[in-house]
Amino acid sequence: MTLLDAAPGGVPVRAPVGLIAGAQGVRPVALGPDGAVLGSIGPDEALVGVLPPVYPEWLGDRSFLSTHGCRFPYVVGEMARGIASAEMVVTAARAGIMAFFGSAGLPIPEVDAAVVLIQNSLGPDIKNWGTNLIHSPQEPHLEMEFAQLMLARGVQNISASAFMKLSPAVVFLSAKGLSRGPDGAIVRRTRIFAKVSRIEVARPFLAPAPDALLLPLVEAGHLTTEEAGLARLVPVADDLTAEADSGGHTDNRPLTVLLPQMIALAQQVAAEHDYPRAARVGVGGGLGTPAAVAAAFAAGAAYVVTGSVNQCTVESALSEDGRKMLAAASVTDVAMAPAADMFEMGVELQVLKRGTLFAQRAKELYRVYRAYSGLDAIPEAQRKLLEQNTLGRAIDDIWTETEAFFSRRDVREVERAAADPKHKMALVFRWYLFMGAQWARAGEITRRADYQIWCGPAMGAFNGWVEGSFLDPIENRTVVQVALNLMEGAAELTRAHQLRLAGVPLGRADVTFIPRQLR
Repeated sequence: MTLLDAAPGGVPVRAPVGLIAGAQGVRPVALGPDGAVLGSIGPDEALVGVLPPVYPEWLGDRSFLSTHGCRFPYVVGEMARGIASAEMVVTAARAGIMAFFGSAGLPIPEVDAAVVLIQNSLGPDIKNWGTNLIHSPQEPHLEMEFAQLMLARGVQNISASAFMKLSPAVVFLSAKGLSRGPDGAIVRRTRIFAKVSRIEVARPFLAPAPDALLLPLVEAGHLTTEEAGLARLVPVADDLTAEADSGGHTDNRPLTVLLPQMIALAQQVAAEHDYPRAARVGVGGGLGTPAAVAAAFAAGAAYVVTGSVNQCTVESALSEDGRKMLAAASVTDVAMAPAADMFEMGVELQVLKRGTLFAQRAKELYRVYRAYSGLDAIPEAQRKLLEQNTLGRAIDDIWTETEAFFSRRDVREVERAAADPKHKMALVFRWYLFMGAQWARAGEITRRADYQIWCGPAMGAFNGWVEGSFLDPIENRTVVQVALNLMEGAAELTRAHQLRLAGVPLGRADVTFIPRQLR
C-alpha cells in the first residue's frame, strides 16, 4: 500500500475533492484532471465547492522543507545518550526527515565518532540532520568544546535543549560563519533549533545575540567583528521548538496553550527587530498519534518533533528490554523524577513509571539531599536503607567510582567535593541517576527496577493507536514507518476535518487511520 491510497470520502488525500450539495445534504466526489465531476450529479444537486489536495509534506511551513532539504515538516528528536542513534539519524535523513543525534550525556570523542559515521554514511549532499547541544550548568566548558567540534566537523543543524538562558556556546554556533550572499541576504553556516517551554527563555533565542555574549567571543578570537555585526541583525535561532508534555526535560505544558503563545511571540519579536520573516515555530511533546500531529499543525506548528515514540524503534540504541517496556506503556505510565544534569537545582524530567522504581527512588535521593548537609550527616539507619533499597551499593564504593570518574573528566569536581560535603553528596546521588539511564540502555536486567527511560504520555497513546496493527510488534517499529504513518494519518484526519466543516457526515472509518506499510 502506498501513500496514494484511499482516504476519507473515498478520494485520495493528494487529489482534489468536489463537494456536491442537494436535498440529502453534502457529499464528496472525485474530480477528473480537468476538474470535471467523476460520476453523476442528481437533478437536485450541484457542485458547490472544491477542496484542494492535502499532502502530508505540506502540513507545516513550506520554508522548513526548502531551508533544510526535507520531504516532511517532521523531526526525529534527539533522545539523549545516543538513544537517537547514528543509525536512526541516517535512516531518517535518507527518507527526507530531519533527525538529530542524541549527543547529550555522551563523551566528546563518542559524539565525534557518531558524527563522522553519519557524515560518511550520508555524504555531503544530505544535510537534513544535526546533533544536540544540551545545557550543562554543572560543566559549562563542555558546551564550548561541543560547539568547537561541531563547527570543525561542519555540522549544520544544532538542537539546543534544556537551556534556561543563552550561553556563549549557543551564540558562538549561531554567529560563526555568518556572511552576506550575492543578494545581500545574511547566510548562516549553522542553524539553531531552540527547544524551549517558557516565554522568557524563548525570547532571547528569537532576538539577536546580545553584546554581552558577542563581545567576549570577539575578544577571545572566536568571532570576527564582521560576524558579530551580522549576528546583531538576525535571531539566534531560525527554528524554535515549543516543548510541551514530553519525555525527558519538560515543564509538562499543554501543547494547545504553549504553541499559540510561542507563535505570537515569534511574530512580535520579528516585528520589533524588522526581520524579513518570523522564526518558524514547531512543537514537540505529546505527539504519538495522527490526531495529535494533525492538531499540532492545525494550531499553527511549522513542524512537529517526535521523541518518545522513536525510542522503541528498531534503530533506537535503547536495549531490547527497555523497548519492550515502552511498548507496554499506557498514557498514565509516566512520572516526574529529578534530572541528573540539574539535580541540585531541583529540575525534573519525565520518565517511564511502569516496570521501574526509578522515579520513586530518585525522588527519595533528592529529599535526602535537601534534608542533610552531607553524607556524614545522614543518620546511620537511613544511610543503610538508602544503600539497600535505593542505591543498591555502598555509598563509599559509589564515591570511589565517582571520584575516579571525575579525576579523569574534571578534577575540579573532586576538589569541590573535598571542600563541600553537600556537593559530594550530590555527586554520589547523581551517580544513581546517571547509571539508571546506562542500565536501561545496556539492558542490565538485574537493575531493571532502576531503569531510567525518558518517556512522555505520547508513548502510551502511540501504543493504543497501533494495537493490533503491523506496528504493534516492536520488530516492525522502524523510525521511518512511524514517521510516515503519523504524517499520512495526520493528512487524512485533516481532510476529514475539512469535509466535516463542509457539512459532510463522517463515519468511524473516516476519522480512523489504521497503521499500514507506507513508502
